[in-house]
Amino acid sequence: MNTDYNSYFEKMQKIADVEHAIAVLNWDKEVNAPPKSNELRARQVATLSGIAHELMTDDQFGIQLEQLKKQDHTLDKHQLKNIELTLKQFHKTKKLSKAFVERKSKVTSKTYDAWIKARAAKDYSVYMPHLKEIFAIKREEAELKGYNDHPYNALLDDYEPGYTAAQLDTLFEDVKKQLVDFAAEIRQKQQVNDSFLYKFYAKDQQWDFGLKLLKNMGYDFDTGRQDISTHPFTTSFGPSDVRVTTRIDEHNFSDMVWSCIHEGGHALYEQGLRLDQYGLPMARSISLGIHESQSRLWENNVGRSLSYWKAHYGSLQETFPANLKNVDLMDFYRGINKIEPSFIRTEADEIHYHFHVLIRYELEKALLEGSIQVEDLENQWNEKYRAYLGVEVRDPNQGILQDIHWAFGLIGYFPTYSLGSFYAAQFFEQAKKDIPGLIQQIEEGDNKALLKWLRDNIHVHGQFYTADELCKNITGESLNFEYFMNYAKDKYADIYSK
Repeated sequence: MNTDYNSYFEKMQKIADVEHAIAVLNWDKEVNAPPKSNELRARQVATLSGIAHELMTDDQFGIQLEQLKKQDHTLDKHQLKNIELTLKQFHKTKKLSKAFVERKSKVTSKTYDAWIKARAAKDYSVYMPHLKEIFAIKREEAELKGYNDHPYNALLDDYEPGYTAAQLDTLFEDVKKQLVDFAAEIRQKQQVNDSFLYKFYAKDQQWDFGLKLLKNMGYDFDTGRQDISTHPFTTSFGPSDVRVTTRIDEHNFSDMVWSCIHEGGHALYEQGLRLDQYGLPMARSISLGIHESQSRLWENNVGRSLSYWKAHYGSLQETFPANLKNVDLMDFYRGINKIEPSFIRTEADEIHYHFHVLIRYELEKALLEGSIQVEDLENQWNEKYRAYLGVEVRDPNQGILQDIHWAFGLIGYFPTYSLGSFYAAQFFEQAKKDIPGLIQQIEEGDNKALLKWLRDNIHVHGQFYTADELCKNITGESLNFEYFMNYAKDKYADIYSK
């Protein structure tokens, strides 16, 4: 290996080590940490964030990257791509000072603590002044990074590189024009019964069943583990240590099953990245939209399909006979796909889900540009839920306090959830063409061919392609909303046929 490139590789792995140490602390904060640990934990994370920033923005590192860029004749295409992407990240990170990074880390840690307290009190005013700080510092970050057209673009680029607010506006216009009417049409049909999902399901039995689903997907417990958290998430410390959490409500079976499958999809992506490229762009996911495509593909295109439950429903009935012995497979399938407006994004059906994302996108974009203020956010939130979903928010926990993302400063993040669903529909349609008998395999509980297809077409490439390039490579075209609409129309025509 080129000795200069080897030195760069070692530096990048050192940065990754620090970043993953931060990830361990954050994972522990949500899973294990005692309530009074927040202040000291915030200091520790801020210190490590500052160290990672110093390593990434070191002037000598920048010179080293520029010199390596000129040695293109000695590097292969993946090495060149690593240098290109790292140099882009260097210049982007260089725009933020160490003091700013540490200050932002402390603000987010305190805001997370305020969010926990606000939820306990069901009182937005506890959270509001801290959230005001979050949006102020994110506006500052956007100005420091620079942007074209809208400050939102500077923040969106962290999660969906190359995508713009203008493109999102166009995409969400499709959501408004097509999905709103489609959901309204379904609501005119005879509603399906899902009452069996809200009987008593013992926690331990749910836990064990969730582990079976994860194993069946191909999640490797030798390089991962599952725990409980308030808000389910996946975190990775490298492909050999990828952890998931779930949430269990003994009177809502859906919480556990969709959390396990969804987070399992994220985890499979992380476990499929190249361990030999640890620390480099070739061992990182392309974008959060592509990442979300993996979780939504497993959760919706696979997990909510009739084929999937032909393989698993018998086992579920045996686990909970009192609840399900008189519920046949078709009624179960219809019940888990019930379309109905709801308050909570993570509990939403796969149609109304995108209204939840749209609302957050419109609000955070407006907050960044200053057309609404944080003090008005709760009222704005409730008005949009009334307008888009026709529901009246009763308390902040089912409204403005339901998501943790803004507390972490994740502004520009929410649209990737919808992008992921739309990519998932397009990818799964291609997988059905590429894998003979895929649906039959899923019916038999065999997901190996699908996982291999995802590994070969998506996971193994790291960041070598942009999201758009990857989508074109796999499907022959850029992201096309029509794939999702066709999937939804075909599926729900059967479910709501009565």
